[in-house]
Amino acid sequence: MWARLKMMENRIRHAEVRGTMTVDELIRQLDGCAFGAGRIAKACDILEKMQADDVTKFFGLSGAMVPAGMRNVISDMIRGGYIDVLVTTGANMVHDIIEATGGYHAKGSENADDIALKGQHINRIYDVFLNEEYFTSLESKLQEVYRGMDENKVYSISDLMREIGKSLDDKRSILRSAYEMGVPVYCPAVQDSIIGLQAWLYTQTSRLRVDAFKDMRELIDRCYDAKRTGAILIGGGVPKNYVLQCMLVTPRGGYDYVIQITMDRAETGGLSGATLDEARSWGKVGENAEAVQVICDATIALPLMLAAVNERLSKKKGD
Repeated sequence: MWARLKMMENRIRHAEVRGTMTVDELIRQLDGCAFGAGRIAKACDILEKMQADDVTKFFGLSGAMVPAGMRNVISDMIRGGYIDVLVTTGANMVHDIIEATGGYHAKGSENADDIALKGQHINRIYDVFLNEEYFTSLESKLQEVYRGMDENKVYSISDLMREIGKSLDDKRSILRSAYEMGVPVYCPAVQDSIIGLQAWLYTQTSRLRVDAFKDMRELIDRCYDAKRTGAILIGGGVPKNYVLQCMLVTPRGGYDYVIQITMDRAETGGLSGATLDEARSWGKVGENAEAVQVICDATIALPLMLAAVNERLSKKKGD
């Protein structure tokens, strides 16, 4: 009898799509559906709850999100207060700087002749093309930043990201937005990028002191001081683990809210596909946390979620 009552309470509500719907109206229609539709609707509800004043919001950004066209989405999330702490890959920040220094990414094709592209000095990221010449401007900018840093000071990696962000004039830049909004950018594997490669080249003739462990105290302190915590995880890799492992050395018992958007599966044991329930076993996600794993291309899910929640918050402000 209990199971039948639960089934009645949770019966599928079939979505209706109308020509004049807003994004949030569409998402609310998906709320009564199953599979990915229901999960993205739940993710929007959690994202909305995370915007409470007492929630410290961590964002793990991996994958080629900037080359794919998500740069302004992330920048807007920083400026809109959706992100208090950004953990990302060096690669995403490399492509952010390329755009900020006059370069651009172009739509190409995954079926391109890669040998021909190499001959034309064009790099391919799935169906995105990038001119190699833009790396010249990138490298010049990075060398300029490194020359302006105090050779007697020990910098953290987030300090380094702040110095780069401060040097950029592009207001749509992720690093510039983070600098202006006081949002720290942690890039624990920065050496696995052109930013790190150029830093190493600089140290061959000049002095630059970066302590890879210096960020840890600041990051852990943020976890300790937070009343409640939320995490949005795009993909996996170093950013996902770096965000989640912070909870292992705090008494908090895991994040209160977690959203992961990924296309990977759990069966291989890889981090990108690891479920959030698995993270509960480690104490990284709270036992009673509101959490959802959205199996979807993040370039589809994240803009939809941001548009829907922006709409909800705008209506609340108008009330």
